[in-house]
Amino acid sequence: MSVIIILIVISVTVAVLFLGIFIWAVKSGQYDDTYSPSVRMLFDDKKPTHRISKEAENQKKTSKEIQKQDDEAS
Repeated sequence: MSVIIILIVISVTVAVLFLGIFIWAVKSGQYDDTYSPSVRMLFDDKKPTHRISKEAENQKKTSKEIQKQDDEAS
């Protein structure tokens, strides 16, 4: 019988702890923005163009070097 009382006390303590954390999150503004998450999925992500252009530039250099080596070998 004493085990049940201990379990009830522990469960009530955990429930109060979670309730306190929830109230703290609401007061700190965690749930203020309700509009943008629902609209964010409608827009494409912006891709970083500078990174893509550097990779493409490196790839062009590499292909030019390979082409130059093939021309020299022929």
